[in-house]
Amino acid sequence: MPKIKEGDIVARKSYGNDIFFKVNSVYQGQDGKDYAVLKGLDIRLFASSLVDDLIKVDVKDISKYWTQTLRKNEEVMGRVMKRRMDERKDRLKRCADGICMTRTAQPEKGDDSDIEGFDVPGTVLHLDGDKDYLDLCMTTYRNLSIPAFGYAIDEEEQPKRVLALLEKHYPDILVLTGHDGIKKGAKDLSNVNNYHNSKYFVEAVKIARTFEKSRDDLVIFAGACQSCYEVVLSAGANFASSPKRVLIHAYDPVFVVEKIAYTSIQDPIALREIIKSTITGFEGIGGVETRGKHRLGIPRTEY
Repeated sequence: MPKIKEGDIVARKSYGNDIFFKVNSVYQGQDGKDYAVLKGLDIRLFASSLVDDLIKVDVKDISKYWTQTLRKNEEVMGRVMKRRMDERKDRLKRCADGICMTRTAQPEKGDDSDIEGFDVPGTVLHLDGDKDYLDLCMTTYRNLSIPAFGYAIDEEEQPKRVLALLEKHYPDILVLTGHDGIKKGAKDLSNVNNYHNSKYFVEAVKIARTFEKSRDDLVIFAGACQSCYEVVLSAGANFASSPKRVLIHAYDPVFVVEKIAYTSIQDPIALREIIKSTITGFEGIGGVETRGKHRLGIPRTEY
């Protein structure tokens, strides 16, 4: 069997090769055996494994895996854009006090029915413990027309960096993500110390709440795969993972953020709708009542 090394794409034989991982590092344990630190290829999972339990993944299988992942993302994005267009029509009418606005209308002189609106979505500050995932998220933010600032910062460093970055950018939405997972052999899943990185998300959320206490003025999403959901929410997050301690997808935080960024400041976010918009769904994402961060303006300038 080829030697497993840092950067290899692997799967775990004992789990039926169900998830593809990238090898972060290889080390020798106290028992003298070789272990690898793994991060999910498209799942926000942090894990360790015996090297003997790993198998290298064929390039063709990796390509197929990414094709399926990107297809899922495109399907969700398609639903998001359709929903946004439908909502925007109603918003334009309400914003203009009942005036219906369309680009194709042929108004008479003095008629306001051709007034076009413009969007002012909520701005995002995203701290991610994985640069590869951050790049995927930033690309998706751009595709969804969401203004975002992104920083690749290790989970344990996020509490140290978050306050200065909040003061620099003053975002409407803060996202704290990376990798997480339940420590091997852990029994008490309510104990934040039984998770690889949940305590860092909790600490970062608490510090962010010293910057802005209101959950409506600063909306926070925090967590990764199997994170200690209840404790992250109690620290002050609006949305968190993972209620059922399941794995969440790399794109899930982005689709939560999109709904926040494009829901009117006058409207509470429909929790069922925002969670259904994610790839993982209710087992992976949960949250509390929150108002949207989007403002609609009229008229749109031609300059």
